[in-house]
Amino acid sequence: MATNSQEEPKPDGAAFDDFFESLGKKAEHLTIDERNGTKEPASNGTASIEAAPKEGEEDENEPKIVDEIESLCMNCHENGITRLLLTRIPFFREIIIMSFFCPHCNFKNSEIQSAGEIQQKGSRYELRLTDSADFARQVVKSDTCVVKFIELDIEVPAGRGQLTNVEGLLSMILEDLELQQPERKEQIPEVWAKIEEVIAKGRKMIAGESFPFRVDLDDPAGNSWIEPDQKDGVGKWSKVEYARTPEQNEALGLGAGDEEETTTGAPGQPTAATFEDDDIVPNEVYSFPATCPGCTKSCITHMKMVEIPHFKQVVIMSTVCDHCGYRSNEVKTGGEVPEKGKKITLKVEGPTDLARDILKSESCALECPELHLSVNPGTLGGRFTTVEGLLTQVRDDLHQQIFDVGDDSGAGGDSLPSEAKQTWKSFFDGLNEAIKGERKFTVVLKDPLASSYVQNLCLPENDPQIETEEYERTAEEEEDLGLSDMKTEGYVDEVGIEKKRLEDEKKTEESNG
Repeated sequence: MATNSQEEPKPDGAAFDDFFESLGKKAEHLTIDERNGTKEPASNGTASIEAAPKEGEEDENEPKIVDEIESLCMNCHENGITRLLLTRIPFFREIIIMSFFCPHCNFKNSEIQSAGEIQQKGSRYELRLTDSADFARQVVKSDTCVVKFIELDIEVPAGRGQLTNVEGLLSMILEDLELQQPERKEQIPEVWAKIEEVIAKGRKMIAGESFPFRVDLDDPAGNSWIEPDQKDGVGKWSKVEYARTPEQNEALGLGAGDEEETTTGAPGQPTAATFEDDDIVPNEVYSFPATCPGCTKSCITHMKMVEIPHFKQVVIMSTVCDHCGYRSNEVKTGGEVPEKGKKITLKVEGPTDLARDILKSESCALECPELHLSVNPGTLGGRFTTVEGLLTQVRDDLHQQIFDVGDDSGAGGDSLPSEAKQTWKSFFDGLNEAIKGERKFTVVLKDPLASSYVQNLCLPENDPQIETEEYERTAEEEEDLGLSDMKTEGYVDEVGIEKKRLEDEKKTEESNG
């Protein structure tokens, strides 16, 4: 028997956006409905005015910005009220702000939760504070995020979600440390003294006497965030995405994937087992099993080594998951670590230069001074594209973070100051002009591993629009790349020695047999 029942649409896409409007749009709806109490004109042409509700009565048609739910108070075990506000944060994503109050014992509590899904990769944000204005940067700390103030040598484990700023985050940490100090002073004075040193150092930071210092947010779920600023240069604000470990996936409730399920390479293609003892052949596609960072199930990663003329070999890697649709591609350079870093400066003067091939490695920083653009190492990963393609990707990623969902006009969110809106609009206008070839600019690639490349159109002669210079790596760059701890002398190939020993034993047995 046929039925006319239809499935309820899932809250995604445009329907999902209706639930999570920005605070400005929610307030707009409330203001419009409250104005004079006027409604649409009646059929006879006269305006109908709804009578105001009597005192003590609730108006059923009144829009509710905050949802209220009766819930149990964990302090006195009586019923209290939890208020929920579903909203969207500019630069970021959807969140739920929750506030609980118990009228019986006056207990209060507030926290935030991410309303979005667990991201396909974890994220790590780092902000280097250099002046008092940086304390006002908005911070979203999810309940899976670990916070570190590096110079303070203090780490806050994952716990309650918070929506605050850097100053509020540091102040709450210091207040928590101060709570049990009188008891510690009497019972364990040595611990009391150490904590007092940390508190005193933290107070100096808040007072602006200890600049610069860094704050780090590490969230395996990818739902935490530190507000960026258009004026941030290289080394000021950075975001790095990373693949979660099996332990982190298990802690997030994602499980460890299907252990029984095995994945082999595509038919007719070499696999990891087939080239274990052989060299990788250029332009040959290899496939090997991997784990999807999105759903933790088995997937296939394809790898191909390509020789870039007049540069070096690079490895192109592509991962596709048939279970959840996750896709990623990355470029990694091969070869030895050079003694010096390399800085490449390209003068872009027209469409021809926009079509140049460009390889930006994961360790490379990108700057365009005329466009007021700077991209920290690791932000975009490794990319092999054109100059136009690289700028387009930067523009799209930034625009998605700065403006609201579906906001192509550049109006920005309600909490975005008018001055900041104008600054960002001017920035994106300049970026669009550069992408269309209507503006001349300079691209500066600074790579401590000398693994980045810009196509030379005048080979074998030098290109007059490309300047290349080598430079000595700083101690900080050596540390970040892990080169300062790398063992380069007295290295023993234990695996190779063991293989050779087994081969010699086999030959001896065959000759004796």
